[in-house]
Amino acid sequence: MNAVRAAALAVCVAAGSAGAHAAQAPLWELGLGAGAVAFDDYRGADRSQVYPLPVVYFRYRGKFLRSDRDGVRGLVLSTPRVELNVSINATTPVRSSDDPARAGMPDLKPTFEVGPSVDVHVWKSADERLRLDLRLPVRRAITIERDPRAIGWFFAPRLNLDFRDPGGHAGWNVGLLAGPLFADRAYHDYFYSVAPEFATLTRPAYRAPGGYSGTEAIAALSRRFPNFWVGAFLRYDVLADAAFLPSPLVRRHGYWAGGLGIAWMVGRSTRFVDTAEGE
Repeated sequence: MNAVRAAALAVCVAAGSAGAHAAQAPLWELGLGAGAVAFDDYRGADRSQVYPLPVVYFRYRGKFLRSDRDGVRGLVLSTPRVELNVSINATTPVRSSDDPARAGMPDLKPTFEVGPSVDVHVWKSADERLRLDLRLPVRRAITIERDPRAIGWFFAPRLNLDFRDPGGHAGWNVGLLAGPLFADRAYHDYFYSVAPEFATLTRPAYRAPGGYSGTEAIAALSRRFPNFWVGAFLRYDVLADAAFLPSPLVRRHGYWAGGLGIAWMVGRSTRFVDTAEGE
């Protein structure tokens, strides 16, 4: 459980901007540290938790595989305007015995999501400190257990604004991301359906449809110092008008989540590669 959450934290708080000035940087860098994250058991749950976590800062600047502000991604196609990447995400497990809304129901297994993402570079400022991208990831979700099973498709189109050196504060990166979420019936069914055998007087049977899943907005701030890295993120989710909103498992229509972390550099490659300044 903690490993999955640590990975999610690393992906979120590493969000930041990148300029496009020619520079050289190590092929890879590794940092280790600590942080904390606060979030709900699942989107719409009324049970929130705060977890202290180890933080792993890893940057890989390969030609076809990268680990950067956008997470771990495989670069399939790159042009000045469009990139085709491999998008990866994960969800955390939930013990139904610890969540009153799900009491008596099967636990939610952690899931792994993977699929293609088309990223369109929409605009950048003359000084290249501001960059606006349209990201279109489509991912297949698979449970992580002894007998893994596919649980549907997830689509998350969003606009992402990267801002380097905000207010003249050199080295700081700000990332702002927002967009609607969509999933098919199988995906919503896994999280929000209530089978007849698990229905109670206060939790009626329910079959979740596919469709709109709400909207998310994320703000992230980070900076890489010579010997360490710091980062934080804040996320707000709105579930109003979501297809699964009538589910008895949905207890809140909006919630905040956030995290912060610090990592000290413990190693880096002796090989340097061309990259954009700030990446």
